[in-house]
Amino acid sequence: MFPKLKLGFDNYALRSLGWKAARLVDYAASLRLDALMFSDFDVYESLADDSLRDLKRRADDAGLALYAGMLSACPSSVMFDPKRGTAEEQLTRCIRIARALGSPVVRCVLGNVQDRRSPGGIEARIAETVRVLKNVRTRALDAGVKIAVENHAGDMQSRELLALTEAAGRNFVAVTMDAGNATWALENPAHSLELLAPHALCTGIRDSAVWETPDGATFEWTAIGEGCVDWPRYFARFAELCLRTPVILETISGRPFDIPFRRDPFWAERAERSPEEFGQFMALARRGKSRPTPPADLAANPEFQKAELEKSIRHCREVLGIGRKH
Repeated sequence: MFPKLKLGFDNYALRSLGWKAARLVDYAASLRLDALMFSDFDVYESLADDSLRDLKRRADDAGLALYAGMLSACPSSVMFDPKRGTAEEQLTRCIRIARALGSPVVRCVLGNVQDRRSPGGIEARIAETVRVLKNVRTRALDAGVKIAVENHAGDMQSRELLALTEAAGRNFVAVTMDAGNATWALENPAHSLELLAPHALCTGIRDSAVWETPDGATFEWTAIGEGCVDWPRYFARFAELCLRTPVILETISGRPFDIPFRRDPFWAERAERSPEEFGQFMALARRGKSRPTPPADLAANPEFQKAELEKSIRHCREVLGIGRKH
């Protein structure tokens, strides 16, 4: 049981509901959660300092710690949105938001798995992200926040993310550790935990169902307790490695993804990995069982998203003993 671990969720888990920050705070408070991640700019009613301070007071009254985030900080990533300004401008904006909300981090991502296929591969995208991060180093240090880069949507393996943080500077760059995205990178979440947890200040937690296929493997994210991850063992180690890091649930269920690693072109865009690491992923896949293909519109269904999140909260609280009791 892990009552000292803080439990919360990422607003992306409820992406189809369209709720703004204040309503999300009230919802999290009604569930007696400890933390709430705002992972994009659109969730705020206003980015004015007064509005952000009011939001912090609302969260403080509910006993909620707020975490601030944004999406891609890599200008050449397929995910980067230049309409929001340069990468440095977006990070500077998020640093200001984080400071107003009392967030210890600015969560951001590099991109997604498509960036591994771009000119120069993921190495070039990592180098570009490092340059951007160094350009806002002083702003982050002055604000007293760390930029916590996530392993996101198959973009980076854990070792690559650690190399990024080391190259940028660990005095102001840390990790957002996503257990679900570890499976997309052909990693067992338990192995990713060992590598990333010592540097993780934030998380994205969901379960993964993984199973073998003729072309390789398929994975589908699920509510906590419905996939292949051994969560009692995972959180026992989590509590040893990063007790002060919140458990931020980011449920994204109903979307199966194929990983065709038995096709020749697949490995050309990926760094070499040890047989032991890949063996740990395969052990996860061989434990799994195939699942029926979900309806195409299920993942975007607002009620389904809410039900998956609340199911995960109950499992974390009642089975794993994480967070505050009702």
